[in-house]
Amino acid sequence: MKQLILLIFCAALFGCAQKKTETITEHTQSSLTKLSYAEGFKVKYSDNIKLVEITHPYQGATSGYQYLLVPKNEPVPEHAADVKVVRIPLSSIVCTSTTHIPLLDYLDESDKLVGFPSTDYISSVKTRSLIDAGRVQELGVDKGLNLERLAMLKPDLVMGYTMSADYGQFKKIEELGIPVVMNAEYLEKHPLGRAEWIKFMALFFNKEKEADSVFQVIERKYMDTKALVEKETTRPTVVCGIVYGDTWFMPGGENNGSKILKDAGCQYLWGHDTSNGYLELSFESVYEKAHQADLWIGTGSYTTLKEIGAADHRYTKFAPFNNKHMYSSDARKGAKGGSEYLELGYLRADIILNDLVKIAHPELLPEYELYFHKRLE
Repeated sequence: MKQLILLIFCAALFGCAQKKTETITEHTQSSLTKLSYAEGFKVKYSDNIKLVEITHPYQGATSGYQYLLVPKNEPVPEHAADVKVVRIPLSSIVCTSTTHIPLLDYLDESDKLVGFPSTDYISSVKTRSLIDAGRVQELGVDKGLNLERLAMLKPDLVMGYTMSADYGQFKKIEELGIPVVMNAEYLEKHPLGRAEWIKFMALFFNKEKEADSVFQVIERKYMDTKALVEKETTRPTVVCGIVYGDTWFMPGGENNGSKILKDAGCQYLWGHDTSNGYLELSFESVYEKAHQADLWIGTGSYTTLKEIGAADHRYTKFAPFNNKHMYSSDARKGAKGGSEYLELGYLRADIILNDLVKIAHPELLPEYELYFHKRLE
């Protein structure tokens, strides 16, 4: 299942040229940001200053990034040359992935968003009202990025995202003097680890307590649903995703997408793979292993069996196609056609889990109705 998340602005953080009048000698872990599942970032505190580390900014990365979050009214302490400075709390932010939007919504910081690559992708009702009011500017994607418009916005931060060491517009954004911070949520191995990145966003607004409260609710609901299926001995086999070009994309066995299928009482056919990114497979290899799968979950933008069969007749040879056990995750669309699943779903792992349990073991949630998913007819 290829992750269709809009991304640009993949860069390291611009270092602010501030006078170094203090020295941080020690950072200590704070209970304000206690991480139970997320492995992709760490944070330590020294009084009001936070040292944030992105440990794995992209799949295969051999090093990470460090950011020093310093209150606006305090001097910047001495720090290593590769530690980049961000002034907090943020008054404005440009996001580059729809997955960042719910983090702002749930922290009640939506009004700080001032720019986004392509605003039609955003589904959030709260954020769409800001877009309609002209408060969120469309900036363009990748090489179409409107640097002049970005410069005029003067955001306190651009939250970036990358799947490789190629940072695209990195140097151009640096030249504008705009800080860029990496968000690597997609590499988390546990779905609750990905949801826990709300605590990452909270660091920039001094809303750690609020983020922890939100996450605790999501975690509790997720674990309650997981407990329902732990005694189930029947586990339907699952294949995910579709072909893009000549490649079939689906989650690696250590990816959060694989983990949530397991927690839903499914047997993901690539669950023993050891990668936590996304697999790139040939159609033939997928067919050989999965043509008799019980369920097919994640069909891209296809909404009917007829449509997916017309796109590639080879899909019709899979058992889930003939048994009508194919499920799209695009049941809900925003006002401009954006996918709510690809925006809200990764924060609300509890809702995705409910959907998957309803699909795999409907008797366990008899009153529940699918939220993000729908069966293809």
